[in-house]
Amino acid sequence: MEYVYGALLLHSAGKEINEANVKKVIDSTGEKANDSQIKALIAALKDVNIEEAISKAAMPVAVPATVQAGEAKAEEKEEETAEDKEKKEEEAAEGLAGLFG
Repeated sequence: MEYVYGALLLHSAGKEINEANVKKVIDSTGEKANDSQIKALIAALKDVNIEEAISKAAMPVAVPATVQAGEAKAEEKEEETAEDKEKKEEEAAEGLAGLFG
């Protein structure tokens, strides 16, 4: 995957995507570049319009965890029945009775 990222980095910088440049990018990360993987990537990208591929790629939309948690709590409240409310009231009354002996 880092080879694809390297190619995308070169593309965004306006540099030519070739074996030497991809190798430099990979080497600059501290990883040892695999020449066969680089050759395979360059061959695979030969007829690919990267701008078009990026624009057509499905971009997942991240939903903040706080929104998801809030929605879950709202659903739980909706599911709360009159029976649940009555049970809570009884438990609260029992707790108060314990205070007064």
